[in-house]
Formats: sequence, structure tokens, C-alpha cells
Amino acid sequence: MMEKRQKWFKLWFDRLLSKSLWQQLAILAIVLSIALGISYLLLSASGAEWEAFCEDKKLDKWLLPLYLLIDSNALNNLYIDSGVHGWMLFASSLTFLFGAFIFNGAIISMMTNAIEQRVDNHKEGHIHYLKSGHYVILGYDDMVPSIIGDVFEHDPKAYVLLMTAADIKLVNERLKKTFTEAQLKKVIINYGHRMSTEYYKDIHLQTAAEIYIVGLRSLPAHDAINVEVVDSVCRYLKPFQGTTLPRRITCVFEDLDTYGAFKTSEIFETVRELDIEFVPYNFYSGWAKQVFVKRKHKDKDDPVQHEIGYPAVYGNGITPRDKHYVHLVFVGTTNFAVAFAMEAANVLHFPNFKTNPQLKTRITFIDLNADTEKDLFITRNRHFFEVQSHFYQDLSAESKSEACQIIPPLYFNEKNGYHEEDGSFLDVEFEFIKGDIFSEKVQKEIRRWAKDSDRQYLSIFLAMADPDKNFIMGMNMPDEVYDNEVNVFIRQDRSDNFVTNLRKTDEKVKDNKKLNTYYYIEKGELNKKEQGGRYAHVYPFGMNEASFCADEVSLKRAKLINYLYANANYSVNKFPSLLGLDALPPATIWAEADAEWRKLSVALKWSNLYSAYTIRTKLATLRAIRDLQLDDNSRDHWSLSDYEVEELANVEHNRWNVEKLLMGYRKPHRNEDKYTKENEPFKDELKLNKNRFIHHDIRPFDDLDDIRELDREFSRYIPWIIRMTE
Repeated sequence: MMEKRQKWFKLWFDRLLSKSLWQQLAILAIVLSIALGISYLLLSASGAEWEAFCEDKKLDKWLLPLYLLIDSNALNNLYIDSGVHGWMLFASSLTFLFGAFIFNGAIISMMTNAIEQRVDNHKEGHIHYLKSGHYVILGYDDMVPSIIGDVFEHDPKAYVLLMTAADIKLVNERLKKTFTEAQLKKVIINYGHRMSTEYYKDIHLQTAAEIYIVGLRSLPAHDAINVEVVDSVCRYLKPFQGTTLPRRITCVFEDLDTYGAFKTSEIFETVRELDIEFVPYNFYSGWAKQVFVKRKHKDKDDPVQHEIGYPAVYGNGITPRDKHYVHLVFVGTTNFAVAFAMEAANVLHFPNFKTNPQLKTRITFIDLNADTEKDLFITRNRHFFEVQSHFYQDLSAESKSEACQIIPPLYFNEKNGYHEEDGSFLDVEFEFIKGDIFSEKVQKEIRRWAKDSDRQYLSIFLAMADPDKNFIMGMNMPDEVYDNEVNVFIRQDRSDNFVTNLRKTDEKVKDNKKLNTYYYIEKGELNKKEQGGRYAHVYPFGMNEASFCADEVSLKRAKLINYLYANANYSVNKFPSLLGLDALPPATIWAEADAEWRKLSVALKWSNLYSAYTIRTKLATLRAIRDLQLDDNSRDHWSLSDYEVEELANVEHNRWNVEKLLMGYRKPHRNEDKYTKENEPFKDELKLNKNRFIHHDIRPFDDLDDIRELDREFSRYIPWIIRMTE
């Protein structure tokens, strides 16, 4: 029992010593008090001589033992030529030695240890500094530097607090590779577990500007843990409701299905109750937006200032009379390929589909397991394939036939009251090819596509799981790919330096007007073609440290789009007049737009966001119609002609059809369809089926009723939206 008490006392004492400097000083004060009492007793036991000495030196009786304890020169100063001897000298000497041990040794050691301990606590992230207005990142992953860079881009004076259970020193070293010393001074790293609310009060979560829940994406249960973290954060913030809370919670999800679920489900109702905006973020979809929407990504070595551009996959913009269609080829069916395909289907819509319904955006997957991956993809997007045909081709070594099969829509059959010819009205289609990208059969197909530059804008995305294979294939594509300047996108996980520098080297050939001249004979005549370098059209994507890129412009545009629809007069299907909008102070419009945005369901927020994403694609079309270059924004503020409005209205509805089907809505059956004559008496009731994700407006533009006027209105207001978000 005695030994157990001794161990408990040692543990208690060591914990006490390892705490703050104040506790250590308190222990020292207690020891000093005890030493002072012992010194007083020793001097008293030495006889009356010490009292006479105090009177002679005009010292208080308590000052002499204190003086002897704390002053290293006390013995020398007091007793030289004073004739002190005997027991008083012995007692004083003991007191002096005791004081010299405690104060000349212990205090210096204590102060040194305290300083070292504070330095260690700082390096290990146990000291907290920020109290309000800071950006909080919970968890460390390779994408964190890009989040910090994005924060600094939008708020250069911001402070970022990164809380992680990873090795703080290692995290700090990784950040040093990306940020300058001045930028790192604004990044505070604290130790803590993102699931534990005990750490939240130390980092003042309730007064943060924004919260990013990241975690470590390589963990198997990453998404489930982040869902728990969102719940924990909401529970912690609940008592602070009514005060100034963080304006936004951005949560990273690794799995595409989890991410997709958050586009249509009101899972975090508590976040909405707290009046905080919730933004789900996916690594793969985020990269797709950088390639297709923003057409640029951050340079990992300078994520705040420097961006690297991507080419448009639709040439110089597609006009209604353009005979090209966009063809995206994804090698592999990885998360990257699937996410990119989904984003492309949402944003790549063009007016020439109305002129020629065969000119659809085609998305092709090439994979050795395409037969099984096809079924998985169709299951994920069953309502899309219920109304749209798709293609399947077996180019594997075992295949005896290379014929391409057209698989009709699954939904349009006699049972549902429709005929097959009623389907395939969408302007996007999918193709699945079973085969090895390195095989001659697949290489032959790629050569055929590359030579078809008069009919298609071809882009090839090497998105296999192994970055080395992507690189090997990217550097060794068929000659026709390089000769016809096909864009090749190579998935790299770490650095883009080699691919970027390789492209820049070959681009200089073109920039310096020292083009390579290629000669060939056609029909007995000598022809020539001037080109840049071989790798002038290869681009990297997917780098971990350049993954996060918040599109604030599209978010603002989405809020304005929702504002227009929220204030529309649905009796005549008109938006508020432009004259009336121009008369309102912009601050008033933005305040109402923000308020209306917070009322929206998650599904409607995403619908407005996808509508905003396609504004850039529509601008490319408008510029092409007006004979402008792709990036010439000189006439973006011009009002649209009736012709332009009609063309873009068709594009908008085609986009909307695809968006709704990919988000989980389905086209109604005959007995659910308000447009069917026999159902007309019940059309108002059938409209309510939208709450069950059955939407009656999923149909060709020309088959709509007067609601199509809203698509025209939206097109007319694109210049106003651009003016408001510049």
C-alpha cells in the first residue's frame, strides 16, 4: 500500500511539474516558505547572539534568514569583520548553502526548463493564439496547402489555424515547400483530434470565419468520420446560436457516391438551423471543375499568385452551324475518370445539337473491365440511361467481333407507354470500350479518332490508377494524336513539373514562330503543315497539392440565378425588369440573394451552381457566334439578340435535362405525366411529383409548355449576371 501511494505521489508530482510555469513557481514558493521556517528555527536554536546581530545591523528577525536564503553574497557581506562565530555561524552557513542550492540552481534551471518547454509546446502545437476571424482546417492531407493558398488568394491578411493529430514538425516542413516565410507566419498549427469537441474551445471554433473539415483521405472510413465531425461541430456551435458563427463549413468527401448523396439530401439540417452554409467538396470533382469550368489550376510552388491555364475541350467555341462534336476519351474507370465524365456531362452543352441531333457530346471510357464497370456506371445513373442510348464495343484480345453495339434506352418501351423513337433526346451520350490502352486494337481506334479532326474536338484523359502508366502512355501516343494537336491530359499525383516544362519547351517553338514544317504528298501534290513541338498539347492534372480551388465567381452567379427565379412572375414567366434591377443598389440585391440562397434545399443549390458553371461554356458559344476569339470578353456585356437568346435557351434546357437525370430525378411515366392529354385534369397534382424526384419537364425543349420562356429569360440575363460578378 505504501509503495502504491509513493508511485501515485510521484505521478502526481511529475504531472504537476510538467504543467505551466505558474505551477512550478508555486511549488518553489512552498519550498521557500518551508526553508524560511527551518532557517528561522536554526538561527533561534543557535542562541541569543543572532538577535543581537540583527539589532546591531538593524535587520528584522525574518529578514536575516530570508537574506541568507536568496542572496548568494549574504554570508560574505554580513559576517566580514562582524566577529560572528560558533553556532550562529554554523546555522547561517547551513541556511546559506540551502538557499544557494535552491535559488542559484533551481530557479535558473526552472526558468531554462520553462523556456524550453514553451518552445517545445509551440513546436508541437500545444499553444493557442487565434481567437476570432481565423480560418480553421481540421485534419491534414496533401490537399491542405491548396486550401491555405485559396484562403490567402481571397484574403491575403487572413490567419489560418490548422488542427491535426499528425506530426506537427513534419506538417510544418511540408508547408515550407509551398509557402514563403511571411505566409507561414500566418499559419498556426495546433495539435488536436478533429472528432473531439474538447479541442474546439482551444481553437475558438465558434468565432472562426470559415471551417474546412479535411481529415486524411487515405483512411478507409474517411467520409464516415467527416460526417461525425460535422455533427460534432454543430453540437459544439449550437449553444452559440445567435452570435457571429462561421459563415461556411466545407467538408471533404473522398467517395463519389457519398459526395453525390449530399447534392440531393438534407442530411445536415442542424447546419441549416445555425444559418451556416454547408459545402461538400470532392477531390476528383474539384479537379474536373478546374479543367472544364475555370480552365486553370494553381501552381503548387505559388498557389496564391500563379495559375496555369488549360485549353478548351470545345475548340474556339461551338456555334449552331458548327459540324464538330466534343469527344472526351477517358482511359480507365477510376474515380478521376468517373468524376470528370459526370462534370463534363453537366457543363458541356452546345447549340449545334438543335441543328443536328447527331452532334452530341460523346464521353468514352476505355478499360479492360469496361463490361462490368459499365454496369456499375449505369446503375449509379440509371435514370439517365432510361432515356438515352449508349454504345458498347469489345476490343479485348479475346473478342472475335469489333462491332460497336448501340444499346437502346432502358425506359422507352411499350410497358411504360413509350416507343423507342421517343428516347435519346439528350445531347450527351456515353460509350464503353473494353480493351487495353496499350493494345493495337485500341491504338487503332484512337488513331481513327485523331484523324477525324474535321468532325470532332477530341481530348484524351489518361486517368489510370498508376501515374507511371499514364505518363508512359502520354509520352507515347500514336503519331496521329500529336500531329493533329489533340489535347492529352495526364493524371499525375505529385508534381506537374516535368509535363508542364515539357509542354512549355515545345510551346516555345510556336511562340517564337519557329514552327516545324511537315511535308506530305496528297493526290500527287506536295503539301505542308506547320506545327509546334510534339508535346505542345499535353497537360497534367490531378496533383494532390493543387487540388482545392473554390470557384467564388460561380457561387455568386448561382446566387444571382436563384435570386432571379425567386423574384420571377410565374404568371407570365418573366424575371424582374433589367431597368428595375439596375435601379437597385447592388448591396440590396446581394443581401436578398444571400437570404434566398440560405432558404434553398441542397438539390436546388446544386442546380443553380451547375447553371452557373455553364455560363463560361455559353460565353464561348456567344463569342464564336460574334466572330470573337475564345477569351475575348470585350462584348460579354452586350445584350443578346433574339437569335442568340433562342439558341442559348435550347442549350440551357438540354443542360437542365442532363443535370436533373444525373442528380437522381427521372422522367415521368405516361400515368404520371402532366403533359399527356388524358392527364390534364390532374396536372397540378402531378406537378407535386417533383418532391419524389419525378420531374415532368424532363423532355425536349420544343415539347415544353410556356415554362420554356424562363429558359429564354435566363439567357437574356447572362450579361447582367456577368456585370454583377466582375
